Amino acid sequence: MSYLHIENVNKSFQRNTKRSEDTIQALQTINLSIHNGEFVSLLGTSGCGKSTLLSMIAGLSKPSSGSISLAGNEIKEPGPDKSVVFQEPALFPWMSVKENVTFPLRQKMNKKDQENIALHYLQMVQLSQFANQYPHELSGGMQQRVAIARALAMDANLLLMDEPFGALDEQTRTVMQDELEKIWMETQKTIVFVTHSIREAVKLSDRIMIMSARPGTIISDFKVDLKRPRQQKDLALLEEEIMAILKKEIDNVMKEELQYANHR
Repeated sequence: MSYLHIENVNKSFQRNTKRSEDTIQALQTINLSIHNGEFVSLLGTSGCGKSTLLSMIAGLSKPSSGSISLAGNEIKEPGPDKSVVFQEPALFPWMSVKENVTFPLRQKMNKKDQENIALHYLQMVQLSQFANQYPHELSGGMQQRVAIARALAMDANLLLMDEPFGALDEQTRTVMQDELEKIWMETQKTIVFVTHSIREAVKLSDRIMIMSARPGTIISDFKVDLKRPRQQKDLALLEEEIMAILKKEIDNVMKEELQYANHR
């Protein structure tokens, strides 16, 4: 039995224009099963619904139809069984690094246990020496590591990541990918990871769900059968295979944009 199960999920939105109101079909007939401990990436062109799907898995929004279940229970709202890391770290600027990590633990345990857990995960992301610093004193990559430590400290088995390295420079992004791979290998949490980067998806994932242009649907369940930790030299061939699948979708997006521009 799968750990995360998505069945016949559709999602639509109402769009208001100057002339009329119409319906935008964001996702169409999404079916996906993810097993406990898998690292799965959602990959596709901009606007294909990757983040929308992740939001529904997190319980932050609901499908228009279909169902999403976690460990046999339908997801209806956010909860402690899943944690989310967004593209921006979303740290509390008035709290120290350690206080940011302990924040979601305050209702669960005493202060000493909170601090022990925070320091454990800050060590995991190599930031224990910055525990008493404030977010503005850290680089963007370090802030994102704090956000990852906070998500790990919640001890949810499902970790949802929405382009967590998208705002970082290339060098920092590579370092963060290496760190995340090490963390996943150590914790064996189930991770669903949204990305635009083919290389990032190949480097990190067990499976890559390649999505079509809007309305987004899964057009390929691509298995990455490479030994970990993965080396950059081993990624190129798989990147080419995935790019060949995505090229048609990229062309479709460009045609749709051109048609929309011509009819405005």
